Amino acid sequence: MFQPSDADIRALVDQMTVAEKVDLLSGRGLWKTASISRLDVPSIVMTDGAYGVRYSTTQIDAGDNDEDSLRAFLDLVGQQGDGSGGMFGATRPATCFPNGNLVGCSWDIDLAYRMGAALAAECQDFGVHLLLGPGINIRRTPLAGRAYEYYSEDPVISGDMAAAVICGLQDNGVGASLKHFACNNSEIERTTTSSDVDERALREIYLAGFERAIEKSAPWTVMSAYNPLNGIQAAEHHWLLRTVLRDEWGYDGLVLSDWHAIKDRGAALDAGTELDMPESKPRKARLHAAINAGDVAPEVIDAACANVLAFVRKCKSSELRGTPADFGAHHVLARDIAAESIVLLRNEGQALPLDPGGPGELLIVGDGAVTPVIQGSGSATTNPYRVDSPFVQIAARAGDSLKVRHLPFSPVAQPDVTASIAAIVEAAERADVVVVFAENEKSRHGEGNDRDTLKLAASHDALITALAATGRKLVVVLSMPDTVEMPWIGDVDAVLASFYAGQGGGEALARILFGEQNPCGKLSASMPVRMPDIPGWHTYPGEHGRHVYSEGIFVGYRFYDLKAITPAFPFGHGLSYTKFAYEDLRLDTQEITPGAGCTASLTVRNTGTVAGKEIVQLYVRPIKPGLKRPVRELKSFTKLHLAPGEAKRVTLGLAQRDFQYFDTSRSAWVLDAEAFVIEAAACSRDIRLSITLPCRSEAPALPTISANSPTALVFAHPNAEAALVRFFVSRLSISAAEAMALLAKTKGSFLGFYDTLSWYVGDSVKEADIAGVFSELNQH
Repeated sequence: MFQPSDADIRALVDQMTVAEKVDLLSGRGLWKTASISRLDVPSIVMTDGAYGVRYSTTQIDAGDNDEDSLRAFLDLVGQQGDGSGGMFGATRPATCFPNGNLVGCSWDIDLAYRMGAALAAECQDFGVHLLLGPGINIRRTPLAGRAYEYYSEDPVISGDMAAAVICGLQDNGVGASLKHFACNNSEIERTTTSSDVDERALREIYLAGFERAIEKSAPWTVMSAYNPLNGIQAAEHHWLLRTVLRDEWGYDGLVLSDWHAIKDRGAALDAGTELDMPESKPRKARLHAAINAGDVAPEVIDAACANVLAFVRKCKSSELRGTPADFGAHHVLARDIAAESIVLLRNEGQALPLDPGGPGELLIVGDGAVTPVIQGSGSATTNPYRVDSPFVQIAARAGDSLKVRHLPFSPVAQPDVTASIAAIVEAAERADVVVVFAENEKSRHGEGNDRDTLKLAASHDALITALAATGRKLVVVLSMPDTVEMPWIGDVDAVLASFYAGQGGGEALARILFGEQNPCGKLSASMPVRMPDIPGWHTYPGEHGRHVYSEGIFVGYRFYDLKAITPAFPFGHGLSYTKFAYEDLRLDTQEITPGAGCTASLTVRNTGTVAGKEIVQLYVRPIKPGLKRPVRELKSFTKLHLAPGEAKRVTLGLAQRDFQYFDTSRSAWVLDAEAFVIEAAACSRDIRLSITLPCRSEAPALPTISANSPTALVFAHPNAEAALVRFFVSRLSISAAEAMALLAKTKGSFLGFYDTLSWYVGDSVKEADIAGVFSELNQH
């Protein structure tokens, strides 16, 4: 057991040679840290995860030479999540839970924790110390190739869901790696294209989820991103990794790089990326040279080594070996998470649920009903030990009088697609209900490959349109990495969004279709009607190595609200087989004041006839804020179960930060508004109750003024006029009344203050004199 004290760790670092320090700060192979046998420092094992443990026996157990290691890494990044068993090579089967794009729709902190605990059990079974996830980059565009890995377009959901998964992992002895820090939001030239984001958007959107998750869960590691941020590689970004992460947030865990993300090893170490993954002989040689040249301070090297050793100590002391994971229970959990997360987007005329005991024919269409797409593509794919077939689970529930048939329809372009659609339409005309499994085009998403369209796979839109024309009850089930265009939405009866539902998704869908499970998922990202509606679309994916995040803080629903654009389905939307009423919203304060928050409480009642779960969303809407702000922003949420007729009172807290914005002129979070409306909502476009609270704002920041500042800015400073009167009385030997009359002549000019003043005083007052007066005002 490796359990050195802090003093022992310092002593170990003092004993290390430069070569040993370089080894310790670099990976060993693809998935391990380096061991130092001379000092009895062991190695730890890490692997990809967040919704499934991907343990490669060839890469971890046997080890690879350099050439094989690189080839293996490139192969896993490019692999397709819907491939057959051969794509996984010698990878141990594990539970494939729903991907982040669906789990985020659960809005369920307890389920996320339980998933983290189950992942930890499988890691312990496999001998893994660190699971590389969760990923919480903001889903700012549905085209992003790795959007399926992430929870939401909103930092509140992202941070809270991630914190729950992390706690589930680390409470059970397995480390988490919160990633990718930061703004890894596109796969196009992802290691070279700079994400150019203004500081306010960084603070309020893109860093906020990380800050929230770190505060609530203290992840053992944070992974720096591939991309440059504002022109500097994220792994080499001193402001990001030291100023913000370490100094401001107080993070004391380990920072490691994304795989092969580091360009300048010395700069990365100096900036705060301590562990370089995976092993790279050239990067190790460059670090050795940088150390010998004195380019990296010895105290920086030693502190990084000590942090790696403290991390290894934590991993080794948390080992719980010898207890096999309960994969059967984990499959049940995967089913439950999917069932709690799938979103009922549309349900006209109560088309769902279906009656399993009713007479007639149920026609199931699409290859996805038999071979479902359960996960996205790339390094995080999991080799599922079991997969529920939706068709099998549906057919198993049908009574003797309900005939269930399946007709294939490929997501791949077919030469005879017209004939295929005609045959399916003919069969549908004899059916009572048709359920179509539609999906995204397989080759146009995943790691390293942003989508270039929101359309469904080849001919799926044409198939759905043709089936809708038959007049039969039509249900569409969507498997997708993120939103898709739905030109047929007004012509179908029901739509279920299953995103990537994991290995238990087939069972979960069958439960919802037949009403065994009341759907309770809600969208964690808005669904635009068309691609040009996407925020920032006009600057995506960037040019000449720079991608400007032109929408600023107006990401997702914030943009649609600002522009008064109606999305296909708004943020937070999700239907149920029952109805919920919101009643009696109360707040525990009469005013919002600096440094204080508030607590909201309300009653939610199930007014329908079946049990269900409701996700209550609490938004804050500022009135006349100091700077332009979103119309409303999610600040808190809760999920509760209610029996028919049952009512429960729920309490939701709002912290002081929930009312503030980040003012870059002050480099601070600021409370500044006339009032705030606290809104209890079923979704961002379905506000049920609201209360307006007046706000006592913080004292406004005084403007910084100079001799060339516009006169309006000068007189906006509360002390400027009095200071200038005193100066003119002294310098020009005039009365205070005369000085005030002189200043009155300058007011209203759009020129700089001194240029305006000189028209009236000539050379009797020098520009340097005015600069001195203003400099003293600025200092005080």
